[in-house]
Amino acid sequence: MAAACTHQDIVFEGNAVGWAPSGAATALSLHHEHDPARLPTSGVGHGHKPTGRYVLAAGRADEDDDLCQAIPVGALKPRVTYRVAGWISVAAAAGEVAAAEGAGHAVHVSIRVGVDGSRVIDGGAVCAEPGRWAEIKGAFRLTEESLLRGAAAVVHVHGAPAGVDVKVMDIRIIATDRKARFSHLKNKTDKVRKRDVVLKFGSGEAPAGASVRVVQVDNAFPFGSCINCEVINIPAFADFFTAHFDWAVFENELKWYWTEAQRGQLNYADADRLLDFCDRAGKPARGHCIFWAVDGDVQQWLKDIPSNDDRGRAGLAAAVDSRLRGLLGRYAGRFPHYDVNNEMLHGRFFRDRLGDAVAPRMFREAAALDPAAKLFVNDYNVECGNDPAATPEKYVQLIRDLQRGGAKVGGIGLQGHVANPVGEVVCDAVDKLADATGLPVWITELDVREPDVALRADDLEVVLREVYAHPAVEGVVLWGFMEGHMWRPDAALVGADGVPNEAGRRFLELRREWKTDAGGRVDGDGVFRFRGFHGTYVAQITTAKGKMIKAFTVDKGNEALVLDMGV
Repeated sequence: MAAACTHQDIVFEGNAVGWAPSGAATALSLHHEHDPARLPTSGVGHGHKPTGRYVLAAGRADEDDDLCQAIPVGALKPRVTYRVAGWISVAAAAGEVAAAEGAGHAVHVSIRVGVDGSRVIDGGAVCAEPGRWAEIKGAFRLTEESLLRGAAAVVHVHGAPAGVDVKVMDIRIIATDRKARFSHLKNKTDKVRKRDVVLKFGSGEAPAGASVRVVQVDNAFPFGSCINCEVINIPAFADFFTAHFDWAVFENELKWYWTEAQRGQLNYADADRLLDFCDRAGKPARGHCIFWAVDGDVQQWLKDIPSNDDRGRAGLAAAVDSRLRGLLGRYAGRFPHYDVNNEMLHGRFFRDRLGDAVAPRMFREAAALDPAAKLFVNDYNVECGNDPAATPEKYVQLIRDLQRGGAKVGGIGLQGHVANPVGEVVCDAVDKLADATGLPVWITELDVREPDVALRADDLEVVLREVYAHPAVEGVVLWGFMEGHMWRPDAALVGADGVPNEAGRRFLELRREWKTDAGGRVDGDGVFRFRGFHGTYVAQITTAKGKMIKAFTVDKGNEALVLDMGV
């Protein structure tokens, strides 16, 4: 049966008819998972329980030899964000030893568009293991230009090594419904970020009928941005940052390759300049980063230290210790957060040379040198569902390994370099991390790449609403905001002149939405009630005798906050 369209979903039926092998040696057959214990649970936003019916692709001679199916002409629309949902597993190859938990093979789903299928669009990826079903949670979006290149579109499952059989169950392409999700999130936000407040006035202070205006000054949930030594000298950047952000992070100036590009030649002047700027603006800064685990981001002199003998390893370990003492000794108490060993899901520079024990030791030593700082893990793609190396499960395992080594992990950083974000997928990742570890989560490097600024605004809203509504998320830091001064193109919120574009206006609208401005009158019991976001407030009370101003703070809590305004 060919793929069918139902309620905007594109459903690829769980049988071998309609699916075609993408390699000459590949054979397809239909099977059924009868054991309920082996079936996956319902998927994230999938809307359907797994049927148990799956197609097996066997006899694969190449990584691209899997299965594919045509997407009905006209089923995909431009400018719509689609989710790819379903489950994938693999069967062990002949002679293959059973994989350890967390190991497996990367399997990808891609969308091929055009007469010749030359345009290949990523639709998600999983780390599939024998005996376990992995859920696909990818997303994609097409432009008008993509669809004009040809009416044909094909979904293609591929990527496992030759000889590994691939199983595919209940693949769907689902058009996201952002309006419905936002409606759900507004209710969730009200429960997570707001509290009932009762202002009590004594007799004579504010008689019944007195006017009250309550205005929130600051939100307890911080938003920040990265800065560097160039942008702080641009008035439009500095003005926008100071007016609309609460925290900072240095783009490069604290990284080891910046502070010690040549061995023994230390440069903390740039970091000092940025700290001075933050002090003047009254903004705390995250410490990013002490070490970086990815080989390509390690300076050459470190790479040149031999690690194939005890003497070389001792030299590298001494350099690591010197970095810890130099950085944290200099700035103890200045950075509330540190990213300790950046991107450990994607790099192993120090662990490969000094052993796995070096990573928790970095955390232990950092905690001893700056006990007040929260020490974070920090990585990318965990929130996207498209990177087999960076699943929430693998992140949890990394954190547990660090903790077993004595690391005091204080928080989880999700970088947030996203495109085509899907709220349910972001929420699922945060749920899994928070439930398994109990640690706070920060979005540490958010940027949303999309050339169409109207869609960029929508994508930004997806991420911000999702994380603001989640109780485990304690802050969001953007990886820049000004055109021409960002790591990723097509992600800016303001132009070079400092004027917000549509994405920037959406950001400011959300910040205004998440601040309380309430008014009314004192009732007959001398009470004024409102429900407000957590943060600091001022109340203006107007009576026949004049006006008075009261300041107060609304903290988190399940019970109503009762404040005696006469104190």
